[in-house]
Amino acid sequence: MHNELIFPNGINLLKRWQNGDLEARSELHEIFDRAIDGDYDANFAELPPEDRVHVGGSVNLMTLNMMHEFYGHDSREFYKGDAKRYVRTTMLTRRLLGFNKLYISWPAYAFTAEAIGQEIMYPDRFPPGSDPDQMRITRENWQDIRLTDFDSGTPKIIDDILEFYQELTGMDPILQITAPYSLAADTYGQEPLLGDLVNDLEFANKLMDHLADNVVQPWAEHFFAKFPRGWLEFSDASGSPFFIGPNHCKNVAIRSIRRVIDNLPNGWGDRLYDANYRGDYVTTVEKGERGGRRRRGRNGTTTELVAETVGLREMTDAKHSICRDFVMRLEDDRVPVDFYAQEAITQNVPLFVSVKGTPSNGELFMAVIW
Repeated sequence: MHNELIFPNGINLLKRWQNGDLEARSELHEIFDRAIDGDYDANFAELPPEDRVHVGGSVNLMTLNMMHEFYGHDSREFYKGDAKRYVRTTMLTRRLLGFNKLYISWPAYAFTAEAIGQEIMYPDRFPPGSDPDQMRITRENWQDIRLTDFDSGTPKIIDDILEFYQELTGMDPILQITAPYSLAADTYGQEPLLGDLVNDLEFANKLMDHLADNVVQPWAEHFFAKFPRGWLEFSDASGSPFFIGPNHCKNVAIRSIRRVIDNLPNGWGDRLYDANYRGDYVTTVEKGERGGRRRRGRNGTTTELVAETVGLREMTDAKHSICRDFVMRLEDDRVPVDFYAQEAITQNVPLFVSVKGTPSNGELFMAVIW
């Protein structure tokens, strides 16, 4: 075992580096050199112990900051330049932080949008994201949007990452892509989509269905054909109750995910989940206090998301229909943890609860509690 990967040696080294210790910087740089060369591969292959609670989180930005400082890599080079380097350096960061369970992630929103031709901005030290001034989808071309090429571009990059992750760790991979609603928000625009929820709900649902059938489902089928024991994780923060209201979350965002689950062959729908909806507390506000929430667009027009009537119990059931193997409680939900704990007991599944403390890069950590 390498001493620097024994907790808390690694996290202490990271703290010294963040505090400007030049000796720690040099040592950390050398450790990254060795990781890129494969010197820690045997360590990364060690399976996590099964007799303890694991803490984890998305540490991409912390790794990006170190890769930029040590090698001058911007976010494009870091995420897309070399799949093996990306996996090894991400695993290294997790080990240095003391994580026993290693898993891989990437900027799912940007990668999924880029796969259908969305223009993406790649900063130096920050995650990539859609260019809001160059939206891929319009009212005129939305029916032409399809994903058919998995042998090049972002889908191929993700395949390469997952293949090496599986080879390195021996663990079943998880494909992380954007759910239909958030994909539409990233490629059609948040404001136009909110306007359609109010003024043309029929079109909004047609757009969700089209993306589900012609982008998300083909990608899911490609993934499961390649990794039959893998899992598919959707990200759909834009479709959360807090942002679009409980009713639209349930009947637009979650409905479109159900469409994919129900249409996937070979029982693959049972290996798909979405757990990052946030803001459950809006379902508990008294109707008279809710009112409408106004959104002002760039052209000065105002759309209003009408007060909703979906309650916490109904929202919880809707979320359970697309995430059946565990219960998630995020800090932004602001509903007492006891409610989610009881739900986990009732469903006989694990409870995942967010930990409020964050590292210096601001990324949220999660803990699993059985």
